[in-house]
Amino acid sequence: MVATFRIFAMLLLASFLAACGTPPQPGGPPVASQQERAELASLIESLAPETVDPEEAMRAANAALDHARQLAAEYQVEDPPLIHNVKVNMGIKERGLCYEWADDMQARMQQEGFATLQLHRAIANFDNPILVQHSTLIVSAAGQGMYDGVVLDPWRAGGDLFWDRVTEDTRYNWTPQDEVFALQIAQRERRGGGAQAARDR
Repeated sequence: MVATFRIFAMLLLASFLAACGTPPQPGGPPVASQQERAELASLIESLAPETVDPEEAMRAANAALDHARQLAAEYQVEDPPLIHNVKVNMGIKERGLCYEWADDMQARMQQEGFATLQLHRAIANFDNPILVQHSTLIVSAAGQGMYDGVVLDPWRAGGDLFWDRVTEDTRYNWTPQDEVFALQIAQRERRGGGAQAARDR
């Protein structure tokens, strides 16, 4: 009885938190249009027009848009992101936490073997006890820093890829993942909790 109530309470809380979110579309996210693919490729190329290969920019756009949609099907996304998170944490769904989206997106993008592009990982809300910590993948021109890149975030809309310049993402303030992990390790060591940083969930 207690366990049932706890599950209900978690789902109710997630429903409340996700009330302003966009529920997934029936049948999954729409297939990206040629216009969206071209716009994302153009944005990626514009990060460093003199060095970014246009063909690589287009491959990056296609891979990101298509794989985000594929992951939504693999994760069996049926709810807004926060509710899906609760279901994963309760064992109802196998995968689909934000860092899993980012992990799988990174693995797919690395398969492209980009020479003129570079991938980064970032985390937001790690220092906010109220908001849910969030992970994403970022693509930049080779040699550029994370803050010069483009956010590729499939989690926030359930596989309908969000993308924009890091500096223009009004929803999240991103910090390099390595910096966050270093801070978490230092905090755990100060508390006597060892040196292993907790993965963001």
